[in-house]
Amino acid sequence: MGESWATLGIDLHLETGDDAAHGGVRKGLTDALREAVRGGRLAPGTRLPSSRSLAVDLGIARNTVADAYADLVAEGWLTARQGSGTRVAERPVAPPVRPAPARRPAGAPTYDLHPGTPDLSSFPRAEWLKAARRALAAAPNAAFGYGDPRGRIELREALAGYLARARGVSADPDRIVITAGFVHGLSILGRVLRARGLRDAAVESYGLDIHWNLLHRAGLRTAPLAFDGLGTDVAGLERGPAKAVLLTPAHQFPMGSPLHPDRRAAAVDWARREGGVILEDDYDGEFRYDRQPVGALQGLDPERVVYLGTASKSLAPGLRLGWMVVPSGLRDEVVGEKDAAGWSGSALDQLTLAEFLTSGAYDRHVRAARLRYRRRRDQLVAALAERSRETRATGIAAGLHAVLELPPGTEQSVVQAANWERLAVQGLSRFRHPLAAVRRQDALVVGYGTPAEHAWAGALEALCRVLP
Repeated sequence: MGESWATLGIDLHLETGDDAAHGGVRKGLTDALREAVRGGRLAPGTRLPSSRSLAVDLGIARNTVADAYADLVAEGWLTARQGSGTRVAERPVAPPVRPAPARRPAGAPTYDLHPGTPDLSSFPRAEWLKAARRALAAAPNAAFGYGDPRGRIELREALAGYLARARGVSADPDRIVITAGFVHGLSILGRVLRARGLRDAAVESYGLDIHWNLLHRAGLRTAPLAFDGLGTDVAGLERGPAKAVLLTPAHQFPMGSPLHPDRRAAAVDWARREGGVILEDDYDGEFRYDRQPVGALQGLDPERVVYLGTASKSLAPGLRLGWMVVPSGLRDEVVGEKDAAGWSGSALDQLTLAEFLTSGAYDRHVRAARLRYRRRRDQLVAALAERSRETRATGIAAGLHAVLELPPGTEQSVVQAANWERLAVQGLSRFRHPLAAVRRQDALVVGYGTPAEHAWAGALEALCRVLP
């Protein structure tokens, strides 16, 4: 039989099996205790309950427990001392067998220059902890319930003020929906658009396949728009069947150029005229170096543009915090879809980010990060000028990555050389839509924001060794 041994102060399940029936209650209890000690469930030094309290808990005679204790003391499994009670004896206990840890793959990268990730070592731990303490102390009891599927009102209000001030977004807290990141937001929007009857969505010629695949899984076909020196050519929207388009207008990923002002206006005009919707990915809107910040496209028409942002680049992707500013005509459908999926996110993390924003800590962190990333960008450009004059860095006026243009036909060989140097880096072809009708260009997409501060110099040196 099995009994819950609650009086120990710990959860322990005693399996006395058939011994209680064949050898008596005493033998069954003795064997169960011995096995609990032998298997390590009762650690050396653990104090056992008195014979009286254990007998009451198990519903057996006190003498039966006392006799079982005495047997195990005699065998050396337990010790009994006046004033100290009965304890598990200090004796070697075989540790549980654990699988051997996975071996690190041979040739694992020493340096990582993949784009899309900030320097995680620079996460502002002390300031975040202070904000978390203040947020927790001030949190209303209701914050620990299920809450509004749009997210905590404190964060939505803080974001409304910040996005209006820093990104030119027309942000009403009632139309902000907190997500677990960009991918989460895009998956919600894809399902909402498909439920509205849309079948086609236009995307950029360069981007991330995970985003295209999300739209595909929602039931939408994706067709890439042409790309040239002015950015994405939105004129293709007039010729195609799409009624939705995914754009990175402030800083195209990965090419790094902003969408030309005429094309920004043309995209909004198309959405108004055709009843279309623009999904704006503002993935690294805070990081601008050599030019004036480009405001969010959403500011031109908040009823035709869904603005999506995250804390993934400014703070860390592990926070799983993102947001959407949704047109009023889509709000209820978006909120309903998110609520049905059950992804609400941590209320405490939302409250902490709200405190981080309103206290000014977020602005201070972004300014410090902007200076640090700009210094790295300048060091990259200087190293190229000195050691690889055939390589030209583009798309470097903003963001956390650069596109390094290579001589024709050399992209794959340079990526392979980087592998031999244990340097993780990606070629531009990795980000080209399979249906894109663009001129093939050999290049590397280098995430200079990714390495930790102590690893940056080594990563830059390894990169210079593999470039032409």
